[in-house]
Amino acid sequence: MFIDYLLKTEPSEYSFADLQRDKITIWDGVTNPVAVKHLREMKPGARLIIYETGARKSAVGTASVVSVDAVDPRNPKVKIKAGRALPQPVSLAQIKANELFADSPLVRQGRLSVVPLTGAQYQALTGE
Repeated sequence: MFIDYLLKTEPSEYSFADLQRDKITIWDGVTNPVAVKHLREMKPGARLIIYETGARKSAVGTASVVSVDAVDPRNPKVKIKAGRALPQPVSLAQIKANELFADSPLVRQGRLSVVPLTGAQYQALTGE
């Protein structure tokens, strides 16, 4: 069962540092139908990994789901709260080399912006 998620963001648009500064933000504007489905399925308290795309291509921090407003099923608005920066960013190459991610949509569907994670995958990224 997937209860954790990875959210991809382009740091030039909205970085993990921006989330830390803002403390809370609304995660919306996702258009891929599979990613939208994952947003709708989120529950308050779900653990999140923030992954920066672009030149960085690394998991960089944590966050958590505060609330989910899925009144508009095509554009759910997920309120998230900043967590902490990871001790070391985890690069896409490191993720791909970890057998825990062999079947992950993160590796198989590279353009998917909201990716479910297993508890073991979350632990591998955070060290928790």
